[in-house]
Amino acid sequence: MLILTRKSGETIRIGDDISISVVEIRGNQVRLGINAPRHVTVHRQEVYDLIQEQNKEAAMADAADKALIQNLWQKKGARKKPNSGGQSRS
Repeated sequence: MLILTRKSGETIRIGDDISISVVEIRGNQVRLGINAPRHVTVHRQEVYDLIQEQNKEAAMADAADKALIQNLWQKKGARKKPNSGGQSRS
């Protein structure tokens, strides 16, 4: 982890496209301004963690739904009567 000391009004650069500026320091809080391209998502850690948890839950639900559908199709297939050799009666 890189640890830097910055004063109010100073900036940190990440690559060519991202800058983080110290906007204000008030007591034990620091206000940061972040400039990044639109395709770069920026979240507070607690929001990021919540998104990751919701994605995990959604993926588990999708897997459960898929398993249920496969089970139903297998049961439906088992109920079909086998064809009697392809011969038809007239």
